Amino acid sequence: MKVITSIAELREIITSRNQKLAFVPTMGNLHQGHLDLIVRAHELAEIVIASIFVNPMQFAAGEDLSNYPRTLDRDISKLEAENVDYLFAPDVNEIYGQDIAQTTQVVVPGISSLWCGESRTGHFEGVTTVVNKLFNLIQPDIAVFGEKDFQQLTIIKKMVSDLNMPVEIIGVPTRREEDGLAMSSRNGYLTSNEREIAPKLRQSLLNIKNEIVVAKDPDYQLIIDQEKRRLDQTGFKTDYLAVCRQSDLMPAQSGDKNLVIIAAAYLGNARLIDNLILS
Repeated sequence: MKVITSIAELREIITSRNQKLAFVPTMGNLHQGHLDLIVRAHELAEIVIASIFVNPMQFAAGEDLSNYPRTLDRDISKLEAENVDYLFAPDVNEIYGQDIAQTTQVVVPGISSLWCGESRTGHFEGVTTVVNKLFNLIQPDIAVFGEKDFQQLTIIKKMVSDLNMPVEIIGVPTRREEDGLAMSSRNGYLTSNEREIAPKLRQSLLNIKNEIVVAKDPDYQLIIDQEKRRLDQTGFKTDYLAVCRQSDLMPAQSGDKNLVIIAAAYLGNARLIDNLILS
């Protein structure tokens, strides 16, 4: 695997390629969920390139940018074991120059202000801006993302469609621990006691699904309110819990068929997100 840190070197490699390329963007501190994306990328293309970049633009004021785990050497070993062809690992100045505040931003209106966008102001603008920049630099045929952040995946699909980008976006199901907790770099913030509580977030989603399935005409808000009280009683501080349409993440209405149950909740120093697709 070749590690690339400069845009100039990246462009030399990209312009000389003649095979299908799949791209897996990450912020590092890789776990098996990330490696599942690499496996899927290998199934879809002859060349696989990953990126590791802790993107400051997507961290709101007071969030964990300075403490976000950075494990580059270990990540490189994991990517080499998965036969990744290239790793793009630039520093912040390489991506944004000297003044990030003056960087042009890419905004997907509407959906970016919902849910995580409401509680993390500017987060998705940071995500779509850096993904747009990485797509321009790498020019992938395919980009692979995890479904754990369903809102992020939906926003990126819309951005690609709206801007007529020649990139196919592929989602990969969430990799989970044996007890159901979605794998995440932020799980490392959990204490041992919080780690025992954390799988209850997934259980709440399953409880909501079961209530919807058995009801002839489910009252989504009633179901959500009941489950939110249970969740908060276990030690979580719920940010949001909702049943939404998959297409635009607006709250589900009677008769909607393709649904997703989404959740974000704080547990100690960790903010955990999860979802459950329900058709």
